[in-house]
Amino acid sequence: MTQTTTIPSVNRDRFLSKILEIRPDAPVNQLDKETGEWLHNIREQSASWVSRLTVPTKKDEEWRFTDIASLLDLEIVASTSFTTDNITTIPEAEDTRLVFVNGSYSEELSNTVGLPKGIYVGSLTNLPEAYCKYFRPFLGTQPGKEEVFTSLNTASIADVAIIWAAPNTVVEKPIHLLFLSVAENSVTISQPRGWIVAEKNCQLTIIEEYNGMSSYLTNAVTEIWLGENAQINHTRLQQEYPTAYHIGKTAVTQQRDSRYTLTEINLGAKLSRHTPEIHQDGEQTETYLNGLTIAKDEQTADTQSVINLHHPHGTTDQLHKCIVSDRAHTIFNGKVFVPKPAQLTNAAQLNRNLLLSPKARVDTKPELQITADNVKCSHGATVSQLEADEIFYLRSRGLTENDARQLLIDAFVAEIIERIPVKSIQENIQSVISNQ
Repeated sequence: MTQTTTIPSVNRDRFLSKILEIRPDAPVNQLDKETGEWLHNIREQSASWVSRLTVPTKKDEEWRFTDIASLLDLEIVASTSFTTDNITTIPEAEDTRLVFVNGSYSEELSNTVGLPKGIYVGSLTNLPEAYCKYFRPFLGTQPGKEEVFTSLNTASIADVAIIWAAPNTVVEKPIHLLFLSVAENSVTISQPRGWIVAEKNCQLTIIEEYNGMSSYLTNAVTEIWLGENAQINHTRLQQEYPTAYHIGKTAVTQQRDSRYTLTEINLGAKLSRHTPEIHQDGEQTETYLNGLTIAKDEQTADTQSVINLHHPHGTTDQLHKCIVSDRAHTIFNGKVFVPKPAQLTNAAQLNRNLLLSPKARVDTKPELQITADNVKCSHGATVSQLEADEIFYLRSRGLTENDARQLLIDAFVAEIIERIPVKSIQENIQSVISNQ
């Protein structure tokens, strides 16, 4: 993704400078010398890059629907180490759980004894020296690394959630990555980093969850690589505190014959923005993106997806749904690039929106950029309300108006929820929606 040019602003420069000033030190003492020096270098390179950037504004095309002025006005301080036992657990991943609090690994809350041989799940600060050779060539190398918030995260790396699966490894249980942000009396910043590599013929199920308490900013980046014929089913849950801010990036690179599925659920935060950026770097690669955003009160929720198909016989199918009520605002901008080498590609993209209030707002812009001439591609968007005749029909069958409305909403979201591969999460999300 190309970094857009912004108009210089003292206030915005001060914001980035402040974040750089309060970033944690690199954990060089916990790493071998070569890895420590390497981490120091990529942090400083990114910090130098950030110092020449400004925070994007609504004058930038990629941000024209998303106003982050309220974020810039916050007096953000460094997050501190925090001990908590108030965590959400997933029964299916009770012993395959990795927990980070304010960006730092929590050994007492994590439990990975249920993992089979052939996979390492842990943190950068505890990374065995034998694994460093796998780690160094990958971290911070995904396309789009120069984007301002991604660079800011790289410049502030103090710990990393690491999943590395050796070739032919199949993990039956889901792996739960839980990132908690906890603040007390001040607005803090947490910048969690995830690093996931599935080597050739691997199969993994990943649950990535963001949650927290009080007011804070989460600036998260997760990098994922899939080797040949690897499969990752990835569920991303954003359930931040109602006064929090969440900015996230998921960068994915896929090799030949790999299959990546992302199901993202966005429920929390005062303002949230997530950018899944996918690069198909091999033939016969499959990418499936499923999204559900529920926005109420005065929430703003933004999804900016980018899918790059670089080779023949690629497949991508994206369905993103939004339910918007009260004075909330959702944004969807999905880009699919199909250049000449990507012949015989099958790409589909659809954004469906359900408005529950006359003051709710939706901005949607699905995009296809095609230069290949032998492809099958489609894209579209719909914005609708609950149909009065459908509610009338259900009420005529004995349902109350509230029950009729909820039944229609449940039917709208079911298509996405059913694609979550973990039953307990399906039930939890359905319960949250039913209690909105």
